[in-house]
Formats: sequence, structure tokens, C-alpha cells
Amino acid sequence: MKNRKGDSDVNIILLGPPGAGKGTQARILMEREGMVQLSTGDMLRAAVAAGTEVGRKAKAVMEAGQLVSDDIVIGVVSDRLDAPDVKQGVIFDGFPRTVAQAEALDALLAEKGMELGAVVSMEVDDEALVDRVSGRFTCAKCGEGYHDTHKRPAREGVCDKCGSTEFKRRADDNAETVRERLNAYHAETAPLIDYYRAHGKLRTVDGMADINDVTAQIGTAIG
Repeated sequence: MKNRKGDSDVNIILLGPPGAGKGTQARILMEREGMVQLSTGDMLRAAVAAGTEVGRKAKAVMEAGQLVSDDIVIGVVSDRLDAPDVKQGVIFDGFPRTVAQAEALDALLAEKGMELGAVVSMEVDDEALVDRVSGRFTCAKCGEGYHDTHKRPAREGVCDKCGSTEFKRRADDNAETVRERLNAYHAETAPLIDYYRAHGKLRTVDGMADINDVTAQIGTAIG
């Protein structure tokens, strides 16, 4: 993958079910390309904490136990895209989730003179992914990911990246829950796949390949 620091920005969407490796690939893009990962959850929390106008609206909705509307989410995304650190390109993670949000994002990017370079769909084998997810764990300190079978720390019980000896597992990383999440993902994402394919933006990569191979495929996809 070529390094784009200093080049024009590349904005992408990473699509893929839980455990497909989106987080790993996003971290690689951030480190190598200077891109910024934009998670709607993180952006909403930051807006609420900062007390921005849209953040106050989001806070009121969340405190009432209601779902944050598309208008509020788009407002949060809009504010975030005005920050100077997005100039090297952004990775949208967990957004858009619906065709309506995709259309709103297209309009927002056009309004800001930005362009969506590609939508990268990480294709996976569901049953293999169940095995992958149910065996994963992370460093509690730095977030580095590991797996019971496929990626254990070089020194047992010690994080390769930061040296921490504390690890954690997500409570919902079990086979039954993972299958439910996969079914929900496929139902939710299918319309987005069709939408971006029709707009010529969709690129598919083999999400079950080795991490470095996936990275290379994504590099080719976003060219």
C-alpha cells in the first residue's frame, strides 16, 4: 500500500460484520496513511462531552432513552468533518447503516467539497467467523487483538505491543450471539451493498485472508 501522507485525501467506508477485522485494518490505515477512523458512537460521546449544539440535542435524546435520529447523527458527522485532522482522509466505521444515511452522507460530502473514494466490503465465511470471534481477546491496556488459536502473544500472558499482562474478552463473543449478530448485519447491510454497487463505489475483499493479504487488497481497492 502506498503512503498517501501529503497526497490528496481518500475517504472510505469499511463494511464488514463483527469480527471481520475492520478495527485491525482501520488501525493499519491510520498508522500508514494518516487517516482518521470515525465511529459514530465515539463522535456522539465526544459531541455530548464538548457540549456542542448537536451534542446537547443528542444528550437530551439519549437521556430520554430514545434512539438518536439520522439528523442528529449527520450533524455530529458534519461537525467532525470540519476538524483539521481529517485532511488525510477518513474511515467511516459503523456508518452509514441505512440507505437513507448513505444518501445523507453523499449530500454532506458534496456540500463540503469532499468525495467518497470507495466502500470496501470485507466478505467473510459466517461459520469461520463464528470460530474467529468466539476465540478472540484483547489487551486491556492498548486494545491489541489476540485469538486463542490464530494469534497468541509471543510470550504467554504478555501483550506483544505494550507489555501489559491484563487481557479481556467481550461477554457477547460466544457462538450463539455471534450468529445472531451476523444475521442482523447481513439483513441490515444488504441494501447498502446494492446502493454502493449501483453507484460504482463498492469494492470487495476477502476478509478471511491473512491480515497482510487483506491490507494489500484494501490498498488496491482504494488505489
